[in-house]
Amino acid sequence: MAVKIRLKRFGKKRAPFYRVVVMDSRTKRDGRAIEEIGKYHPTEEPSVIEIDSARAQYWLSVGAQPSEQVTALLKLTGDWDTFKGGKGESTVKVAEGKADAEAAIKAQADAAEKLKAEAAAAKEKAAAEAAAEAAAAEAPAEDAAEAPAEDA
Repeated sequence: MAVKIRLKRFGKKRAPFYRVVVMDSRTKRDGRAIEEIGKYHPTEEPSVIEIDSARAQYWLSVGAQPSEQVTALLKLTGDWDTFKGGKGESTVKVAEGKADAEAAIKAQADAAEKLKAEAAAAKEKAAAEAAAEAAAAEAPAEDAAEAPAEDA
């Protein structure tokens, strides 16, 4: 059985996106795949290219033949160079907005943790003040109870 690494098309007219899949060479383009190892969205700016490097290396090592388009994607991600024995440095551009969004999400999570810590500290402080007030209220009552006993 000849195994190919190729693109499986999804999306609508003029808005395609692809999955990088491992398939038998005799199956149709959008047929059943053996394994999905990545995705490619060419219409986004910059294009989204995500390929599971370990699985790509495995399939290349057992003899799977990539299509021309997948070979170009593997060269961009550095997986083709790694397969051929090089360092395999990625040249894929990452969207700046996405990195900023991830940083914003992390900042929100940090702010939420800080608020939780402040709320817990305020709760502990209020409980300590309430305990101190209760102790102060009991002390004069005890003194008043002891004072008449001393007079008698």
